[in-house]
Amino acid sequence: MAHELLFNKCSIFGVLQSHAEGAKKKAQSIAPNALLNASEDDLVQALVEEFRMHVPVIKDDEIYIANAEETRVDVSGDPMRRLFNRSAPFYVPGNKTVIAVPFEGDAAFFRIQPQTYTLNPPHGEITRDEVLLTYVRTDQNAEAIKQGYQSTVNSIKQYLGSLSESAAQFNSQLDPLMRSELQARKNRLLADAGMTAAIGLPMKRRQGMPTTYALPVSRRTPKIEEISVGAAFQPEPALSNENYEEIIQIMRNMVQVMELSPHAFQTMREEDLRSHFLVQLNGAFKGGATGETFNFQGKTDILIRVDGKNVFIAECKFWKGEKVLLETIEQLLSYLSWRDTKTAILIFNRNANFSAVLSKIGETVKTHPKFKRDHGKSSESTFRYTFAQPNDSNREISLTILAFDIPTATEENKRSAPS
Repeated sequence: MAHELLFNKCSIFGVLQSHAEGAKKKAQSIAPNALLNASEDDLVQALVEEFRMHVPVIKDDEIYIANAEETRVDVSGDPMRRLFNRSAPFYVPGNKTVIAVPFEGDAAFFRIQPQTYTLNPPHGEITRDEVLLTYVRTDQNAEAIKQGYQSTVNSIKQYLGSLSESAAQFNSQLDPLMRSELQARKNRLLADAGMTAAIGLPMKRRQGMPTTYALPVSRRTPKIEEISVGAAFQPEPALSNENYEEIIQIMRNMVQVMELSPHAFQTMREEDLRSHFLVQLNGAFKGGATGETFNFQGKTDILIRVDGKNVFIAECKFWKGEKVLLETIEQLLSYLSWRDTKTAILIFNRNANFSAVLSKIGETVKTHPKFKRDHGKSSESTFRYTFAQPNDSNREISLTILAFDIPTATEENKRSAPS
């Protein structure tokens, strides 16, 4: 077999350290304007994809004989043969068989020594996407060749398995490592410029006000080069994540109240339902949460302004199918100015199958052209997403969709409802 020793050029420990340092240097080399303007998640994702380690995986089903031909074999070194002169080559007829072992991944790993290894590593010839195993024999013992290549492939898999464990641990740490590097450098750039980015606006809680309609806890029933930015960075005010989560929680609490008292809301129209949310928001925060307020390109259902700035925008809609949901998202995005980054959609459902509606929401939202990321569901009917700002893909918009059931008023319910 060809004598090219595999897995012995350098140690995995040195490779991991060098790779981590390279990733840090790349994060530090991003142009300041790009770092400050572009989406941090997009930058992190690009860095993670660039430096993620891809240990090869053997494609067992695609192993094949690449070549089989006659050859001349020098047997002067064979101690079992009677030769009078071993100082010169002595050739006899033979055959050469080349077994190609396809793989998918980074070929460089075949030259890296893993944490766990033996003193007798496998041999082979590495190409871009195959390991070539060459066997030269003077007999026609096919079984010996078969056993030989199978043994070598198994040995290669063991080495790759050990490398995969190290790579998997490294890959799992890439995201927090890159995020930490970018945030630290961004903070330094802002401090040097005497600026603060995305200033969290102070949403003042009313003194002594509990979270309205909170349910009692005792209740037991149910790639970087491709990321381009235009204008120079300018710091801008924004609603803090803490305040955003508090607003969403107030809305979620109101949803629970409606679901627990369906008769009180079953005949209400969209604007009447919206007003209940406005009451709770104004009850919790100083400042104005208003209805039908113009904002940038149109008018929206719920708009929170702090110090004259729009910091939260929401739309209220009855469920009328996937097409209307996409149109609502488009409508909401059209209302946003460049600064608006926190949004919500309240979906009132009066259809019979609420589970089907929830399923359709999850499937439909991702088809919108400005969709970027799905952050999962914080509850059975609360969906969290990131969208791109329509006029600037580097600006990201937080969108929360809250869906809930509003039963349809039947004639019996109408008669039994209090007047």
